[in-house]
Amino acid sequence: MKLLFLGDVMGRAGREAVTQHLPRLRAEWRLDFVVVNGENATSGAGLSGEHAKALLAAGADVVTLGDHAFDQKDMLSYIEAEPRIVRPLNYSKAAPGRGFRVYDAPGGRKVLVAQVLGQVFMKRPFDDPFSAIDTVLRQYPMGGMVQASLIDVHCEATSEKMAMGHWCDGRASVVVGTHTHVPTADAMILSGGTAYLSDAGMCGDYESVIGMDKAEPLRRFITGMPKGRFEPALGPATLSGLYLETDDRTGKASKIAMVRQGGRLQQAGP
Repeated sequence: MKLLFLGDVMGRAGREAVTQHLPRLRAEWRLDFVVVNGENATSGAGLSGEHAKALLAAGADVVTLGDHAFDQKDMLSYIEAEPRIVRPLNYSKAAPGRGFRVYDAPGGRKVLVAQVLGQVFMKRPFDDPFSAIDTVLRQYPMGGMVQASLIDVHCEATSEKMAMGHWCDGRASVVVGTHTHVPTADAMILSGGTAYLSDAGMCGDYESVIGMDKAEPLRRFITGMPKGRFEPALGPATLSGLYLETDDRTGKASKIAMVRQGGRLQQAGP
């Protein structure tokens, strides 16, 4: 199976990058399944129902969220009506929506998509992500219940992301990090057959401070005083993510490649 994962969509520039490039990539790369992290797609904080529809219409099969899952209040109701939106598995037990689902892919195949939030350096405490994902992976083993499984690990700390990769090794097709908006260069296939990348990067304008217009973050770092709100940068955006091929029989990864399309970053792809 050919899968594509795209990192955090950041504001209008990120949405435009997805709508511009994803339809072409689906056709050119003959993608079977696409997952997009959309938790910063609306004004850099959360995802509205309207913008979720736009990402799905552009070619995403599933949109994952993150710690800003419900910053846009209409997502509280929208997620209940749209099964293609996945919130973090270890979010509040009272939160609407679900933290994992199994989806149909071409040829009668099944894909598990799940997301967990890290605990290290996060602004609020979340439930243990390791036990949460362990329960799901035991319920849906690769090569049996599903032909592929993708885990979006939304964390600050690279050590926690790496630990999650090894925890899931051999039980998931890919563990890919999101949240920090900076793409890493450590794409690899672990010894058990799970593809891993510490952070997919963002779909946004990299002439920025992690997707935000430079002026206000610089002012706060230099003076220690806020003057205005953070606003997403609006320059040319780069589509950033991870391309993956899996063995339908085992679910394990056979090929991975970092993806960069458009914008300022050096181009990359399969």
